Amino acid sequence: MNVIVCVKQIPDPALPGELDPSTNTLKRDGKLILDESDSYGVEMALQLVTAAGGGEVSLVSMAPNDETSGLRTALAMGAAKAVLVSDATLSGADALTTAKVLAAATKKLGDVDLIIAGTESSDGYTGTVPEQIAEVLGLPSITFAKTVSIADGVLKVDRQTEAGYDEVTCSLP
Repeated sequence: MNVIVCVKQIPDPALPGELDPSTNTLKRDGKLILDESDSYGVEMALQLVTAAGGGEVSLVSMAPNDETSGLRTALAMGAAKAVLVSDATLSGADALTTAKVLAAATKKLGDVDLIIAGTESSDGYTGTVPEQIAEVLGLPSITFAKTVSIADGVLKVDRQTEAGYDEVTCSLP
């Protein structure tokens, strides 16, 4: 089983943030860390690959200044490889542009059985990038997954809702 995890590297929330007055966006000049919510996605992917009896966990990320600190954390957790897209022209990119870039990066990795993304980043909180990636790639999307299992090419998810949990299934790509 081959799983891709979309991860975001964010400014360390333990350090004081600073806005760039020319763009009104958060400065990302210093060391970035792996968004905590994405570490859960990496762990879920590793568990699914282990349960499947083999495969690979790959990471895709977009960050400024060729920053790899957060990716190194995810690689240390056990991911096999990472693709970083870093281009000054993407600075301050909106959610749809980010989704298109990450979708293109996933295509470069070849065959994939599952793409995992967090609900939302803890520095932007748009919460739309995962669904936009799915739409760009023409794949189904299941949000707010709490437990995930795979059997016979079918993904089974317990999905958290305001009313409790829904059990949802879909075929893998």
